[in-house]
Amino acid sequence: MLLIMPSVSANGIEIEYEVGGTGPPLLMVMGLGGQLTDWPQQLVDRLHEHFTVITFDNRDAGLSTAFAEFHPRRSDFVKAAIWPSLADLPYNLADMATDAASLLQRLGIKRAHVLGMSMGGMIAQRLAIDHPDRVQTLTSIMSTTGSRFSGRPTFAVMRKLATRGEPARSDALETMMSFFRLVGGPDWDPDDQRTRTAHSLDRAYNPGGVLRQALAIAASRDRTKALSKLELPVLVMHGLDDNLVRPSGGRATAAAITDSRLILFPHMGHDLSATRHAEMVQEIRQLTAALAGH
Repeated sequence: MLLIMPSVSANGIEIEYEVGGTGPPLLMVMGLGGQLTDWPQQLVDRLHEHFTVITFDNRDAGLSTAFAEFHPRRSDFVKAAIWPSLADLPYNLADMATDAASLLQRLGIKRAHVLGMSMGGMIAQRLAIDHPDRVQTLTSIMSTTGSRFSGRPTFAVMRKLATRGEPARSDALETMMSFFRLVGGPDWDPDDQRTRTAHSLDRAYNPGGVLRQALAIAASRDRTKALSKLELPVLVMHGLDDNLVRPSGGRATAAAITDSRLILFPHMGHDLSATRHAEMVQEIRQLTAALAGH
């Protein structure tokens, strides 16, 4: 049974979260602009059978604290990409990783298995780097190392991102569906996506938060060297049809981390295809079981 919990004060902000299932704790970190309601429920239900799953809204998404007073400009993104130290940022990925570590602390969880997708994978990597005592295993899905030479979007996706802007609430669902059609793979389910996206939009709408999170990504430094020093079991999963974070991002992540396991799924784009849920859960279980056996 899913237990819905209130928000909690952690790292100076309010974080909305949910806990459900039984077993060792598994913290799931959502991607750019995503809310805890954007995880496919079928995947979460499968994980509930084996883990105590903690999902949450990142800062500037869903019902967690928003930083609406900061309005990113195009020049902010240029500075973030070229001179991160000079960029005017409300927060960075390290701050978001500390949010996750603080959430675990407030929940009384000393260590957890951590799974992150896309930007959530970047945050999960940062969490393992900056707070290694909090992370038992790391699963990085459709993410990358922060290197400018791997995981870059295709030109079509970059053009779409550059012209996306901040859609009005009335246009948001169709705008987001148009983007998901561009980055979804052959097994992407548009009906399920529409249902989840509509539910999340009814729950909260914060287009400015997407821009601020994107600015945090743009200002992030290459994590390759830091990832090479990790000493924990790591699983890297990526869709071969991902054109938002291309498969080179997953390959680079796995190459950076000693003894990590890389799985590349055919027919999967930048989405958590239902056709892959059983395999994903099986691989995550094997990763955590190997740690328990060790």
